[in-house]
Amino acid sequence: MKKYKSIEEALSYIKPGMTIMVGGFLGVGSPEKLIDCIIEKNIGDLTLIANDTSFPGVNYGKLVEHKLIKKVYTSHIGTNPESGIQMHSGEMEIILTPQGTLVEQIRAGGAGLGGVLTPTGIGTVVETGKQKIEIDGKPYLVEKPLKADVALLRGAKVDKKGNVYYDLSARNFNPIMAMAADLVIVEADEIVEIGDINPNDVMTPHIFVNVVVQGGK
Repeated sequence: MKKYKSIEEALSYIKPGMTIMVGGFLGVGSPEKLIDCIIEKNIGDLTLIANDTSFPGVNYGKLVEHKLIKKVYTSHIGTNPESGIQMHSGEMEIILTPQGTLVEQIRAGGAGLGGVLTPTGIGTVVETGKQKIEIDGKPYLVEKPLKADVALLRGAKVDKKGNVYYDLSARNFNPIMAMAADLVIVEADEIVEIGDINPNDVMTPHIFVNVVVQGGK
């Protein structure tokens, strides 16, 4: 299985200063072992793209607590007080974006688009410094695509070719992030044989996956 690597081998692809996307919604569907190992290796100065900053002591929330993140693109930080503390102290830059817009920016990055047009944020602080375009008399903000050096995802089942099945709501941001990074590492709860995942259940095809590591439930 060429894509199967040890955690140690997978971490060799993650360097200080990189931009990483991490799947998950308040930590659900996030690669816990990979995150813990990033902390152990003290790989810092990272830019994080994630839906939120999770909770204290939970998944990628721990990256914030250990001050390994310099900048975050996210939709909310209210569940992790440490995020607000570091934002106000100037230790971490936070780019807050409406959740639907954040999803579309990532999707645009994966699809090779130049950005997305959205009316969300018009007339608010969200529009500060952004280009506006008028279409049929209605104003839109131009939101630029988001891409990452590495995406860290978590799958419930991953076969030996790299096809991924996500369990219920743990699917969340994982599939779109798989398309928007130069390198995709999937932490698998269970690694199965090719053919053990029904093709109709494949949510991320193997062509988007570069590395698979064994995780655990």
